[in-house]
Amino acid sequence: MASSHAARPLASKLLSRRDAEFILYEWLDTLALTQRERFSDHSRDTFDAALDTAERIATDHFYPINPTLDADEPRFDGQQVHTPAPLARALDAFGQAGLIAAAHDYEYGGMQLPYSVERVCFAYFAAASVSAAAYPMLTAGNANLLLAHGSAEQIERWVRPMLAGRYFGTMCLSEPQAGSSLADIRTRAESQPDGSYRITGNKMWISAGEHELAENIVHLVLAKIPGPDGALPTGVGGISLFVVPKWLPAPDASHDGGTASGTGGNPSVQAGDARGERNDIALAGLNHKMGYRGTTNCLLNFGEGRFTPGGRAGAVGWLVGQPQRGLACMFHMMNEARIAVGMGATALGYTGYLHALDYARNRPQGRRIGQKDPASPQVPIVAHADVRRMLLAQKAYAEGAFALNLFCARLVDDERTHPDAAQRQAAHRLLELLTPVAKSWPSQWCLDANELAIQVHGGYGYTRDYRVEQFYRDNRLNPIHEGTHGIQALDLLGRKLRADDGRALAELHRRIDAAIAQAQQAGDEWAAAAQSVAAAGRRLAHTIARLETVNDAERRLANASAFLEAFGHHVMAWIWLEQALVAQAALQAGADGEARDFYLGKQQAARYFLRWELPKIDALLDRLDEVDATTLDMRDEWF
Repeated sequence: MASSHAARPLASKLLSRRDAEFILYEWLDTLALTQRERFSDHSRDTFDAALDTAERIATDHFYPINPTLDADEPRFDGQQVHTPAPLARALDAFGQAGLIAAAHDYEYGGMQLPYSVERVCFAYFAAASVSAAAYPMLTAGNANLLLAHGSAEQIERWVRPMLAGRYFGTMCLSEPQAGSSLADIRTRAESQPDGSYRITGNKMWISAGEHELAENIVHLVLAKIPGPDGALPTGVGGISLFVVPKWLPAPDASHDGGTASGTGGNPSVQAGDARGERNDIALAGLNHKMGYRGTTNCLLNFGEGRFTPGGRAGAVGWLVGQPQRGLACMFHMMNEARIAVGMGATALGYTGYLHALDYARNRPQGRRIGQKDPASPQVPIVAHADVRRMLLAQKAYAEGAFALNLFCARLVDDERTHPDAAQRQAAHRLLELLTPVAKSWPSQWCLDANELAIQVHGGYGYTRDYRVEQFYRDNRLNPIHEGTHGIQALDLLGRKLRADDGRALAELHRRIDAAIAQAQQAGDEWAAAAQSVAAAGRRLAHTIARLETVNDAERRLANASAFLEAFGHHVMAWIWLEQALVAQAALQAGADGEARDFYLGKQQAARYFLRWELPKIDALLDRLDEVDATTLDMRDEWF
């Protein structure tokens, strides 16, 4: 059932509210979550009100400044970083609306919204200005990690101000010499008598790492605690995690970075008000990127001595969780960030598609094939078959990715709140399996959607007079953000498929088989489509079994990226099949007018994906079955 919501004019070029409602309410049955205790205060009205708020703020505050943030990059004057004034106002509006804490407990000032609803809210902001949305996205992930692994004092001191929008957060993993190879980080953490640590080292590619947009910046830093001989432990098992703020608590705060003395952890206390010395964290330089230009991206030096808290060099930090368990803690934030990157890529692909659709409907050019009268009026380019091909591909990629990401968000809701422990565990397993897909598939195919959006615009598409060229540049970063395709592929093929004796893969097969069985009762067309999905699944299972027989790990994983692409297309074929079945039921129930057009459009996008995209996996699986070594056997000196 569609809501009576009337979209704001610009919002219709960010996301399709009707599509969001279809996924949330007709496919994922998000309203069923209100039967669970955590969400019992909620209803369709409260969910829609949250979406209305996100849509309004994204439209009024984020979308208008997106070109400004792209053109007026952050700059460093040697003392501080400067960003355009409208960015601070937009982020303040976001924080004032309570959206950083939207899915969090009432205890922390949250709304206790389902994560699946909160993700739609985030998608509006990513579509409106992905570089502005990165600041609260990273902050929310930082806060979630500390809620899961931090002490009560750390939660009081750092999490509450972040969820209130007063502090922002980052994660500091990479180093110039290590990149994604975290085993090779060299940042040191020397323990102090008061229980704190002094952090020294360099971190690279730190998004939102330095700015004047918040009262404080809470860095989560990976570092190694030296042994008795002063040597750093080797490997990822020696990595610990620390909270290292830009500004230290006032002198009366407790030594573990927690609440100020005398507050007793009372939630009514305004945590984080008392700000002390500047911590020994110095900006070494800004990175200038092709996209996401409104997000500061930094090289940070910890402990270089520019600032000397307490009269000595070294950034002050506090251990989070247990020593040498830092990477396990950080993966809590990294996995969340990977899904968020996938949603950001989706939103960029989606808004690019809607901008291209609007352009195609309003740009007259040429005449229909067969119309030979030069005096006849030109037709909108949407009338041309090749333009409809490009728009339909974008629709299939963007709406499919949106459904994938919201399905994963619903898994988070089930993992956290399902009353059946077995169902919570099944949701957790499936989410772990699908995380590499949720990050990488939208990052690849919604980028392709952005390329097609430029093509629809023709020569105008690559000028800055139209926004689609910026969407492409912004989205080009997402195949690299939070782990490249290659890293996600190695994670999927090398670890996730085998995890927990393959139970996650079995759970995925169970759900796909259920959709296939349903489709076989939905008429000849969808029964045939289901057979295509089933055949692809059998081929994929054969390939997985074939690769399991290869004992040489380097050879077995050499084409992992091809496997990730094939696996992702199979998952997406299943998601499109399920959406088509929901649309079929609505059509059979008598949907008419605009509703009928919506459902027919859903089915046409499903047809496109199943007929044109799903067959692409056959060529990939052929090479994988052969355990092809063409790339592995290539030698450096042959290039």
